[in-house]
Amino acid sequence: MANVFIGVNNEFVRHNDKNCEFACQKAAELGYEYVEPMVHWGRELLSEAGYFHSVSMLDDPLRLKDACEASGVKMSALSAHCPLTKPEIGVEYLKQAIRFAAECGAPVVNTDEGPKQPWTSEEEDFVLMKYTLAEAAKVAERRGILIGIEPHQQYSKTLEGLDRIYNLVDSPAIGINFDTGNAYLGGSDPIEWLEHVAGRLVHLHAKDISMQQSADERGKVTGTPVGCACGEGVIDWKAVIAVCKKAPRDIVMSVECGTIEQAEKSIKHLKSLL
Repeated sequence: MANVFIGVNNEFVRHNDKNCEFACQKAAELGYEYVEPMVHWGRELLSEAGYFHSVSMLDDPLRLKDACEASGVKMSALSAHCPLTKPEIGVEYLKQAIRFAAECGAPVVNTDEGPKQPWTSEEEDFVLMKYTLAEAAKVAERRGILIGIEPHQQYSKTLEGLDRIYNLVDSPAIGINFDTGNAYLGGSDPIEWLEHVAGRLVHLHAKDISMQQSADERGKVTGTPVGCACGEGVIDWKAVIAVCKKAPRDIVMSVECGTIEQAEKSIKHLKSLL
């Protein structure tokens, strides 16, 4: 039986205009054991000035390691979403994220296929994704880093579509980062889908969906950036935990919510179930 831990995606401080170090410290104060930092390419004003939690991959990877150690938390993964369907971006972005993860101590790099180009066919998109994943997997395998493919866009919004992407490249480095909220909003039963991928699960985004958002968006969107507090929405967290315990490896449930208050409510609810 796998162990299940509770973490939080650093997006929970997205509206606080603070940096990665603040996010790690606040997560620790709330009782989280793991954090999921976000990384990006290049330089941009907000994170450079300390007003946003994302970290540039031009920075020293040990910055993230130091931030976690100073706060007493560990990294469950890096949020390194890039378009797999655009190899001119995705290949080098993912390779850099994997090398960054290996040096800073994050075991998983999470991504998805991204929005498709209007001029490519579905068949062409899957060739492009295969190329991107094959190149990334070669770098990940040598470093012991896992790539978590997330249900989030036009192809991965269904069980069959996510399976098709996963099966493009035969590599022990490729797994599933299941997102409960995205699966639900896409119109699927998240528990049935989670059971289907449990054997390939490497990480989980614990995203709950409010009743209002469910009524407004279910079946109309392929995902959402963050959800409501876990326990205040439609997801059956007791069932999610039960499935995660069947996984072949330990799983961190990384809470995806939009405020510190929601993060505090989420960990209280999930701890009560664990």
